[in-house]
Amino acid sequence: MMVMYCGGMLVRLPVRIDRASPIPLYHQLAEQLSGAIDGGTLKPGDPFENELALAERLGLSRPTVRRAIGELVTQGLLVRKRGIGTTVAKEMVHRRAELTSLYEDLAREGRQPRTDVRSLVTDAMDDRAATAFGVPADTPLVAMVRVRYAGDTPLAVLRNWLPPQYADITSEQLQCDGLYALLRARGVRPTVARQTIGARNAGREDRRLLQLTKTEPLLTMTRSAYDADGEAVEFGDHCYRAEHYALEVTVHER
Repeated sequence: MMVMYCGGMLVRLPVRIDRASPIPLYHQLAEQLSGAIDGGTLKPGDPFENELALAERLGLSRPTVRRAIGELVTQGLLVRKRGIGTTVAKEMVHRRAELTSLYEDLAREGRQPRTDVRSLVTDAMDDRAATAFGVPADTPLVAMVRVRYAGDTPLAVLRNWLPPQYADITSEQLQCDGLYALLRARGVRPTVARQTIGARNAGREDRRLLQLTKTEPLLTMTRSAYDADGEAVEFGDHCYRAEHYALEVTVHER
């Protein structure tokens, strides 16, 4: 059992450490703590018990607890602040390096995804998208602009282009489901993508749609997605509210 401050109150979290398990002790602790955060038991801004007290309470070594807390800091679930200590981070979408849509990420986390389709046209021309699809620049493409919400909070402006054969996709479908789910329903399965992650200041339109101030930054991502045959099926140019979004990547030694 572990005691934590949640919502300003002292509560007990049912942490169980199985020393006979092949799963490392730090990972057992990190998984249970992240579950308490994802499940809402630990709220954004809640103070987190310091690692020495936590180690003593659970009968773990301090390096084990430090590594578990470090995992959550890396994931963006906890933040360390000088003079304040460790607290639960603001609510974020934690996106792993796998080929999913933001709609699917939000639904998986129980975040109530909602989509506002700002535009959908079937005769758009865009040099970058045409290059991604390997077609002439004057090829009419399906283009859409959507704002993705979690509940009432706008998280991202999603600008996407599709090849002409997907001109039958409707605004109503885009409001009810993620783009990749709609493609899979048509027998198209994006399997690999090339992504570029960046950051920039928000322009006037993106500030308005995402309810940002002039000083708040955007996280950006451009992506070309391909099916198993190597055919380009989608090109996206997205921007996200930086404080609500994190990219989680696992790297391996070659």
